[in-house]
Amino acid sequence: MAYNLEVAQKNILAEVDVCEDRGLKISVGKEIYDVNYKVVSDSLIHMQINNNGRTRQVNAYVSRGPEGKTVVISGRNYLVKDIEENGRKVKKSAAPGIPDQITPPMPAVVVRIFVQVGEHVKKGQRIIVVSAMKMETTLSAPYNGKVARINAAINDKVAPGQILVEIEKEGEVKK
Repeated sequence: MAYNLEVAQKNILAEVDVCEDRGLKISVGKEIYDVNYKVVSDSLIHMQINNNGRTRQVNAYVSRGPEGKTVVISGRNYLVKDIEENGRKVKKSAAPGIPDQITPPMPAVVVRIFVQVGEHVKKGQRIIVVSAMKMETTLSAPYNGKVARINAAINDKVAPGQILVEIEKEGEVKK
């Protein structure tokens, strides 16, 4: 899907192909970026970006405003907005939702746990807080359900992909 964006007062044409398992292939000019991402919360996306064999981990903090989205990466703010093309807005893809699992976006330390095994939780409810590079991130429930298991304790060192809290989805019976 093609996007005509304005980023930092520059017009950018980007071609975005959605791959399996939260992956994107983004072409901007002659540059091609393979991006794997995990939505941590409504305002935080953790990305692993590969370009010409160079891989880097990036956290993008996103907020929506009347003029577009403000994206903060490595302390730099970027205003990103769709610009009109031939009098119409470029079609937007659906925004990614909250992830299915509660896992840290980067290596971190658990600093707070808000739930207990057996507790019923609601989608978006805060579950656990991790700290990395002097910054705390609150991880939320991906859906309504019941806490089945807590796989971490306060002061545990945790890594991306490690499931910290398991929640049985409401209406689902675990086999």
